[in-house]
Amino acid sequence: MKRLPVTKLGLLALFSASVVFAQTDGGPDGATMKETEAGIPVTDPLVTEKCSACHTADAKGNLSRISWVRTTPEGWAQAIKRMVRLNGLAITPEESRAIVKSLSASHGLAPEEARPVMYLPEKRMLDETIIPNETMRGACASCHSYAQPLSWRRSKLEWKTLQDLHVALYSQADAQYRRPAEDSEQPTGRDPKDKLTRGDYALTYMPKVAPLHTPEWAAWSARQRNPRLAGEWLVVASVPGKGRYVGELSIAAGRQADEFTTRATLRSLTDGDTVNRTGTGIVYAGYSWRGSSTGAGAAKPDDLTSAAREALWFAPDQQSAQGRWFWGDYQEFGYDVKLVRATAAPAILAVTPGPVKAGTKGVQLRILGHNLPASLSAADVDLGAGVSVTKIVSASPKEMVVTADVAPGASSGQRHVAIAGAVLEQAFPVFHKIDYIKATPETALSRLGGIKFPKGYQQFEAIGYENGLDGKPNTPDDIAVGPVAADWAMQEFLSVFYDDDTKYVGALSPSAFFTPAEEGPNPARRFGRNNYGEVWVVATAKTEKDKFGKPLSARSYMVVTVPAYQKWDQPEVSR
Repeated sequence: MKRLPVTKLGLLALFSASVVFAQTDGGPDGATMKETEAGIPVTDPLVTEKCSACHTADAKGNLSRISWVRTTPEGWAQAIKRMVRLNGLAITPEESRAIVKSLSASHGLAPEEARPVMYLPEKRMLDETIIPNETMRGACASCHSYAQPLSWRRSKLEWKTLQDLHVALYSQADAQYRRPAEDSEQPTGRDPKDKLTRGDYALTYMPKVAPLHTPEWAAWSARQRNPRLAGEWLVVASVPGKGRYVGELSIAAGRQADEFTTRATLRSLTDGDTVNRTGTGIVYAGYSWRGSSTGAGAAKPDDLTSAAREALWFAPDQQSAQGRWFWGDYQEFGYDVKLVRATAAPAILAVTPGPVKAGTKGVQLRILGHNLPASLSAADVDLGAGVSVTKIVSASPKEMVVTADVAPGASSGQRHVAIAGAVLEQAFPVFHKIDYIKATPETALSRLGGIKFPKGYQQFEAIGYENGLDGKPNTPDDIAVGPVAADWAMQEFLSVFYDDDTKYVGALSPSAFFTPAEEGPNPARRFGRNNYGEVWVVATAKTEKDKFGKPLSARSYMVVTVPAYQKWDQPEVSR
């Protein structure tokens, strides 16, 4: 066992003691820092038994700290692990799971509160768009995603206590909080000499946007019910670089009312390949599905039968869901998934091949669905304005094939498809021309590995767009046409001279799948550096051209960096 210096032991003891102290009476200013908001009582005997040693109870059934916060299942799991690590909480995995279930139900988030931050449990890598300004970016999103604090609801005092805890544990947090608020007005009545800091602003902003008590939570607390998800579901999924899938998902009841087993069959709309998966899941707070599933066995990193984690948001009426099934050491692979409960009514799942060009005659479209009528006339199939069905080629409950004409003057945009009362919104786009393409993701991250640490891969796609009514590219009215065939290459990103990043960072396949190089110093490289670097990933369209007759092209900025030697987001808490 490694011995720690006395000074380090002292610091650990100080932090642990300070955390316990804060839990019991509100921190060092306990005499003045008292809760003024009504707490949410804790009624679960197991939570009281395991938590009341540090979190004191009051006459109303509140436990200090706990009764003044709400969060996601991942948030409660992280809190339990922190209590084990810092305060010596003794708890079994079974007890921990039961407490996460209980607190997610009594001190969780409403579905409407959780949905905007679902990308956090779904492990999506993206540029956050919910950060309100640079002040909050600096205060809360310099070290972790902004979705992390927005996954919690706290009393005003709890937001202050959280900030104090950050200062105690992380020196860089104190530095971030003390910086001036960049784009925030000075509050009325504040001394102009007393400049508003990021920390000050955050303590006024977060209690407004993420308070403990909200109308959404009050409504959900009243109507929360056990999930009744057993039955047949229809699945629509897409995987970057592999295309779209449709299929069925059978959900069966598990050992408890909130536990389930699953069996899924997905069919590729590109090549007809079938993927079979089985799994299990738990539903927290009546709507938050967290599960796992696997297929026959993965033969390569991006294999669609790989063992995956599942994070789904079920609608309050328990008739639909959406989320992500993901895998990879950095959760870089995954299905984007939508579920709809299968009923006796007809349903439309997808239309393939997808985009159709205005003026096209006799285009053949496959309409995939459920319980589609077998006997229909061309007039019974509505493909949207400017698209007319000329013939029903074949019809079955799961698939209908039609031929259609697209008027030369048909307006560009997504079309809804309607058959026998069933409607699929934004089923396919009509377009006149592809004006530009994007290489997605537009900013990408890959990690070196393969010796002692796992690799972090990246899949790219080229997506075609038509300018909208304003005639300008990259504006909100542009129309996403869909994936286009492209040739791929890497180019040097000129941030450092003579580093030859394209030679060392890794390899890009013809299908735009990037495999990073190995980690560690490379003797063949100048100065013996690691294989890290920055590159442009360039897509050149094979058939689409600009007004000068040159192929359309686009590029994505990719950073290839070192492995994540330590993962701070505790990925094990969702298992």
